[in-house]
Amino acid sequence: MPATASTLLGGLAPASFLRRHWQKRPLLVHRAIAGFGGLLQPADLFALAGRDDVESRIVLRERSRWTVQQGPFRKSHFKNLPRRRWTLLVHGVNLHLASGDDLLRRFAFISYARLDDLMVSYAVPGGGVGPHFDSYDVFLLQGPGRRRWQFGRQRDLTLRSDLPLKILARFSPTSTHTLGPGDMLYLPPKFAHDGVAIDEGSTYSIGFRAPSAQELGTAFLDWLRDRLALDDQYADPGLAATLEPARIGKGIYAQCAGMIRAIRCEPELIQRFIGCYLTEPKPQVFFDRPGHPHGLRMFAVEGSRRGVHLDPRTQLLYDDDRIYINGMAMDWPASDRPELKRLANARRLCGGDVVGRSWVQLLHHWYCDGYLDYD
Repeated sequence: MPATASTLLGGLAPASFLRRHWQKRPLLVHRAIAGFGGLLQPADLFALAGRDDVESRIVLRERSRWTVQQGPFRKSHFKNLPRRRWTLLVHGVNLHLASGDDLLRRFAFISYARLDDLMVSYAVPGGGVGPHFDSYDVFLLQGPGRRRWQFGRQRDLTLRSDLPLKILARFSPTSTHTLGPGDMLYLPPKFAHDGVAIDEGSTYSIGFRAPSAQELGTAFLDWLRDRLALDDQYADPGLAATLEPARIGKGIYAQCAGMIRAIRCEPELIQRFIGCYLTEPKPQVFFDRPGHPHGLRMFAVEGSRRGVHLDPRTQLLYDDDRIYINGMAMDWPASDRPELKRLANARRLCGGDVVGRSWVQLLHHWYCDGYLDYD
């Protein structure tokens, strides 16, 4: 367990936090990360928001009117914004900033399969996105500046239909707290909350994956479509003449239903899908292959000297039967299972774990694809 986990959770051990608070009630932690001044300057965040492969948006509030602008944004765009009441949201910062990935991994007391991304919200005084709720757990870590949070559990989650944002029609907070640098607020799913910047600053949001049944089912059907191998074909050699050509006969229903029932959702197939689904890169993620990759022999030499680490964009998970990396599944190699587990959990290997191993070829393949690199 990371040594910082207890401090991060206000003195609670991870097991105690999960038992008392996870998906049950909020937790406010002062100085969760003492002296935390953020990971990047506003200019660096603006530069990220200007990239095509980064999801970003600006939310502006003028009295009761809200507007949303989608990125990417030019640098000049920020010079024309008002001094108050706007927020820049940049998603997936962990995919582009090593320190962002490190921050995300501080929450490794929860499965990587549940960790989603690090979003940075930069706001000027009065900036915010309005009272809303999330369908997932979130830790709100304050960087520079101060932000006032109002939150509470409420049954009425009706949204306003006249706005481009998911803003609650009625908001009835029961708690109010001001977070300064290093303070953190945990909120369970569907807790109504509203954060307003008191002065210029940034909030770092650690979010968790919580797919809906609709999303998961649709993804499974899409995944299954490419793996179906149904050999039967509709046939009716005993077809009789009809006086009602517009009727769908029982025989048609029966034969089509029988063909569809041939689709089997075996547990092994579902298990493989889940592993692939949980490691599938997001649509805007692309891996940078090395311009002049080392051959296998040189990779083994350098890897044994320096060690290797996974790229922040790489998701490597495993179960008892196989390993999954970036949407692909493979059976466990015959040996070196402990080292692969170590790479998945620690996201890096020291040189001694690389040298002389039979799976160096596999690591080299991942290195050539941009999935990992030298330390």
